[in-house]
Amino acid sequence: MNLARKLDVVIFGASGFTGKYTVLESIKLLGNMRWGIAGRSQNKLQEVLKEVGEKAKTDLSNVPIVLADVNNQDSLVNMARDCRVVVNCCGPYRLFGEPVLKACLEARTHHVDVSGEPQFLEGMQLKYHEAAKEKGIYMISACGFDSIPADMGTVFLEQQFDGVVNSVESYIFSKQKGRREMGGIHYGTWASAVHAMANVNEMGAIRRQLFAKKLPDVKPKLQERPTIHRSDNGNKWSLPFQGADRSCVARTQRFFYETENKRPLQMRAYISFGGLSEVLAVSFVGAIFWLMVKTNFGKQLLLNYPKLFSLGMVSHEGPSDEAMNNIEFALYFEGKGWAEKLASPTDKYTGPPNKVIRTKVTGTNPGYGATCVSLILCARTILLEGDRMPGEGGYLTPGAAFAKTSLIEELCKNGFTFEVLSQAKL
Repeated sequence: MNLARKLDVVIFGASGFTGKYTVLESIKLLGNMRWGIAGRSQNKLQEVLKEVGEKAKTDLSNVPIVLADVNNQDSLVNMARDCRVVVNCCGPYRLFGEPVLKACLEARTHHVDVSGEPQFLEGMQLKYHEAAKEKGIYMISACGFDSIPADMGTVFLEQQFDGVVNSVESYIFSKQKGRREMGGIHYGTWASAVHAMANVNEMGAIRRQLFAKKLPDVKPKLQERPTIHRSDNGNKWSLPFQGADRSCVARTQRFFYETENKRPLQMRAYISFGGLSEVLAVSFVGAIFWLMVKTNFGKQLLLNYPKLFSLGMVSHEGPSDEAMNNIEFALYFEGKGWAEKLASPTDKYTGPPNKVIRTKVTGTNPGYGATCVSLILCARTILLEGDRMPGEGGYLTPGAAFAKTSLIEELCKNGFTFEVLSQAKL
């Protein structure tokens, strides 16, 4: 597909919190491309260009503005027809994501977003994967902190492992330099989590349709660790990670099995904390959150009083630039498997795994800086390396879409590190 378009990239939802930082990163990362911004308010979009331009000491007054509203489908289609890729920053995606996907399908325009909502990710794959293939476009969600480090990190681990990986465990850990700032999570992120957790019961029906074909029974099975446990990475207290990472990696693995006949690996995701008291506090808040989203009344309380129920960590203003840039993250991986390869993914090994690899992905400002960098790099990769992407399009995970591209290399040029810590025989 090589349709003539006015612009290469349009950032939709540019006046939102994530959108503004995506505009900021685009100055550097889309410097040699034609890009514009979109939203429903001309005045707000002009303010964004002025504010971001002053911060970056760059004149953005000539950046094109496209007016589009999620409640006006014609405006979304017109926006999509103006560009080759829509970068969608307008969440929660459960509420506002599908109309943009429909518009991109009608206009035959690629689409990327930063959704970390499993119901949206898998529900949209179920509804639009085949249509996207027919149109020859790529629709790729989870292109932010959910779940580029986990998904591309797993791809990287397999690329560095000479043999067959049976299982991967990941541990995410973040720390903030200096004084911890209250209100460090923006309300949009909180709202997405509330809606995702409130509707988690939808997942069963979606997955029964989406994954009707069973994967091979790979062994040994990767067992889930106790809910609260100490990790092997720095001996930190850890919990199961409730984000989209594991489900995203699983969809990537299914894609590789179905398209390349590759033996799928198993994955478990965890999150580590500074101490046991922090783990207990997070567990307590999580339990209250889980109970409240079960009723409409509780859900509305969470949405209307985010600062109260997050113990001050959520605000409509979001974190300051200083606070965001002081947050560092590391995602540790441990993969186990065999040095020997079998002829078929359905063949079974007769002995236990005999090789282990440990890798790490690191960066700063995970929620909004690293997220916006990876989002724009995903859009750019579609435009520059479409010949290295699979098939004719579809609704794909980042790992499925970008495994054979230079995305990891480009991430490493822009604030991320992907590295092998060790490899050894077991």
